[in-house]
Amino acid sequence: MTHHTDHRPESRDEGERREPRATSLTVYLNDHLVGATAGVRLMERLERQAEDEQVAEELAQLAEEIDEDRATLLRLMRELDVPVRRFMIVAGRLGETLGRFKPNGRLLGNTEVRAVLELEMMVLGVQGKAALWRAVAELPEAREGRWPERLRELLERADRQAETLEKLRGAAVRKALAPG
Repeated sequence: MTHHTDHRPESRDEGERREPRATSLTVYLNDHLVGATAGVRLMERLERQAEDEQVAEELAQLAEEIDEDRATLLRLMRELDVPVRRFMIVAGRLGETLGRFKPNGRLLGNTEVRAVLELEMMVLGVQGKAALWRAVAELPEAREGRWPERLRELLERADRQAETLEKLRGAAVRKALAPG
């Protein structure tokens, strides 16, 4: 059972409870949290499987940044009083794990084509994360304090991440799909 702690500002009357954010925002942010959780796991796995040391270092840096972005999303959810749906995170982890067992020439093994597909999933995930930060920038709460500058930084980082992932994807395509 997930417990959501009611964080009340000191100025509120003790009997007044803070209502959770609208369901649509809860679903939206939790869906992105699921994707971020799966993305961190996938990046860490890609890093462990990388044969080239430089590629492994780039993947490790990306995994660290994506984990930091996930932590930023959790912080934002707390500030917006959006409850974390832990069951969705568990379902996302399960889905990421089950995704590894699809037939791809070898049922359980890693293939070069799998690396291409997984890097493509990460490119799409990072593009989705950038869309998340742009959507958050539309919220009234995100137009004040440190959030406008922080969201600009997060968008710039997402762009850099997408460029790096696209470069790695291109190299994986040449290795896996090029003739010879």
